[in-house]
Amino acid sequence: MALIKSISGIRGTIGGFPGESLSPPDIVKFASAYATWLKRKSMHGLSVILGRDARVSGALVSRLVADTFTAMGIDVTDLGFATTPTVELAVTGTGASGGVIVTASHNPAEWNALKLLDENGEFLSAADGEYVLRLAASERFEFVSHDKWGSYKTDDTWNSKHIDLILAMDLVETKTISLAGLTVAVDCINSVGALIVPDLLRTLGVEKVVGINMRADGRFAHNPEPLPEHLQEISETVRSEKAHLGFVVDPDVDRLAVICEDGSMFGEEYTLVAVADYVLSHTPGNTVSNMSSTRALEDVTLKHGGKYYSSPVGEVNVVEEMKRRQAVIGGEGNGGVIYPELHYGRDALAGIALFLTHLAKSGLKCSELRRQYPDYVMSKNKLKLSPGADFDLILQEAEKEFSMYKIDRRDGMRIDFEGGWIQIRKSNTEPVIRIYSEARTFQEADKYVDRIRKIVKKH
Repeated sequence: MALIKSISGIRGTIGGFPGESLSPPDIVKFASAYATWLKRKSMHGLSVILGRDARVSGALVSRLVADTFTAMGIDVTDLGFATTPTVELAVTGTGASGGVIVTASHNPAEWNALKLLDENGEFLSAADGEYVLRLAASERFEFVSHDKWGSYKTDDTWNSKHIDLILAMDLVETKTISLAGLTVAVDCINSVGALIVPDLLRTLGVEKVVGINMRADGRFAHNPEPLPEHLQEISETVRSEKAHLGFVVDPDVDRLAVICEDGSMFGEEYTLVAVADYVLSHTPGNTVSNMSSTRALEDVTLKHGGKYYSSPVGEVNVVEEMKRRQAVIGGEGNGGVIYPELHYGRDALAGIALFLTHLAKSGLKCSELRRQYPDYVMSKNKLKLSPGADFDLILQEAEKEFSMYKIDRRDGMRIDFEGGWIQIRKSNTEPVIRIYSEARTFQEADKYVDRIRKIVKKH
C-alpha cells in the first residue's frame, strides 16, 4: 500500500488502512482541505468542476469528493468521464472557482489520485499546494448546515466543446489533414481517451481510424505508462493495418506517444520536439521543458531563432517558466505538449491535432519526419527508495563524483557533460528515485547511469 502527498495532490493505492493508502477517510480529508482553501480565497459563489478517468475506483472516489464539496457549501459540476485537459478547459469555460480530476495518470490500475486545479484551470502553485497539505494535516474543516449545502449537477458537453476549441486553433488545418488520406491507429488503454480521441481524429479529417483498447472500463490492457516496452500491440496494429501512424494516450490523456508507419517508436521525448518545430516555424519564440527532457527541443528552438529555458520537473513548474519567458510552446518530454494558445496544460488532444497538421503539410512518412530531428538517446531508470535512505547524502556524494561538470540543483541534481546530461531526483508520484541520462549513444548514457547507481546502492 502507498500514499503520496505532494503539492500536486494526493495519490495512492486503493484499499488498506487510513494514512497508509488512498482510503475513503483520506479522500474526504484532502477534499475538505482543498475546499477550505477555496473558501478562504472567496466565501461567495464557489463552484468546482469534477472529472475522472475510467479507473474502476473512480466512481467511488468521485462520489466522496462531490459529497464533501456539497457538504462544504460548494456547487459541483460533474463531467463524469473526462480527460485532464478537458476538465482544465471546463474550469475557465464555466468561470468555476477550481477543479479536481480523479486520476492517477500513468500509474497502474490499483492507484488513484486527486489532481487539484485553481480558477485558471491550472495546477496549484507550490505555495498553495503546501498550504492545502497543512490544512489537511490540521483537519480543521468547517462543514455547513444542511440548508446551505452546495448543489450538484452533471454536464456531458465538454468533450465536444474541447474538440471545437482545438479545431479553432490557427495552426490546425483540417483540410490539409483530410487531403492526406490518413489511416491512424490509436490505443486508448481502455480509459477516457476512447470517448474523445476517435471523434477528434474523424473531425480533423482522418480518413480511417483503427482503435484498440477502446472500452472505457478502466481495465487497462497493459501498463498504462506509454513506454516502448508497453506498446507492442499498437506497433503491430500499425503495421498490420498499414496505418500511416499510431497514437497512444495515457489514462487521463495528457501524454501522447507516436508510432511510425513501420511500427517503430517516434519517441515519447520527440512528441514535443516535432510539435514545437511546427509551431515555431509559424510563430517563432521561446520554448520551455523540464530538466528531464531531451536536449533536442533546445536544438530545434535555436534553429528557429528562439531561446530555450528549462524548469524543474512538474507541470506547474513548466507553466510558471513558460509564463515568465513568454514561451509560445512548452511541455515535458513524457509526451506532454502545452500550447498556450489553447490553455496552460498538457493536452494530448491538442498535440494530436498539431502533429497531424505538421505531418500532412510535410508530405513525409512519419519515420522520415522523425529523422529530421537531432538523434539523442535517453536511458530512463528508477530505483526503489528504501525508507531509511538519505537522499541528500546521495546527492552530496554524486556532487563530489561529478565535481568537474556543470551541476544544477534546482530539482534533485542534473549534471551536464559534453554531448549529454544525467539527472537524479526523487519522484513526486512514486516512492522511487529516477535516474535519467541522455547522450548520443546508449552506451555513453548508461555509463553515467551506472556511476550514479553505484552511489545510490551504497545507501
